[in-house]
Amino acid sequence: MLMELIVCFIAGMGAGLGTGFAGMSAAAVISPMLITFLGVPAYEAVGIALASDVLASAVSAYTYGKNKNLDIRNGLVMMVSVLIFTMVGSYVSSLVPNQTMEGFSTVMTLLLGIKFIVKPVMTTKEAMNQVSARKRVIQSIICGCLVGFICGFVGAGGGMMMLLILTSVLGYELKTAVGTSVFIMAFTAFTGSVSHFIIGGAPDAVLLILCVVFTLLWARIAARFANKASAITLNRATGVILAVLGVVILVVNYI
Repeated sequence: MLMELIVCFIAGMGAGLGTGFAGMSAAAVISPMLITFLGVPAYEAVGIALASDVLASAVSAYTYGKNKNLDIRNGLVMMVSVLIFTMVGSYVSSLVPNQTMEGFSTVMTLLLGIKFIVKPVMTTKEAMNQVSARKRVIQSIICGCLVGFICGFVGAGGGMMMLLILTSVLGYELKTAVGTSVFIMAFTAFTGSVSHFIIGGAPDAVLLILCVVFTLLWARIAARFANKASAITLNRATGVILAVLGVVILVVNYI
């Protein structure tokens, strides 16, 4: 029980900080921790991680929204596109033999962390608002399709893909990008966790509760800090969190 508590606390802390600061999916942290240190079956581990992501992303989205750092309208548009094309990507992936991209999400987490440290996102809300509403909707649909297809085909990297596209392609200010990303992730994680539990059965209740509680706690702390921080401080904090998590997950998985 002590081992389970320690592993879930560390996994929840990493996942919560990643979610609150950068809109990162908890699955990228919790799944490898549960599989490696507790011997949890991969499918069950992913289900627990996605379930942990639901409340953590929801409370983070609420915190960002409360601070006016959330684009609900375009977030909903992108969410629909992501959900539809995730299914399309999954179907296409099932038709392609021996196509695996293990470590995609981990490497992307590490590189994106370095990117935020070296080249921070300094876009302002004023610059964001200069884009017409129609153009933003069209961009959200196209980018949502791209993110969904990649996530469905690869099976990972949803939160990181959304953050990268929201900041680099759609030109979002970092706080709004993270807020919109966690808003979308709350719905996608809920859909994923429900499907996992329906197909694979109920998970270990103790592990589920511990991971959900610890992830929620740290996501709340990270989101509150992020919304009060300056742009440069948030970029550096986000970069460090992502880079450290990327290295840790690489070590856990491959060493």
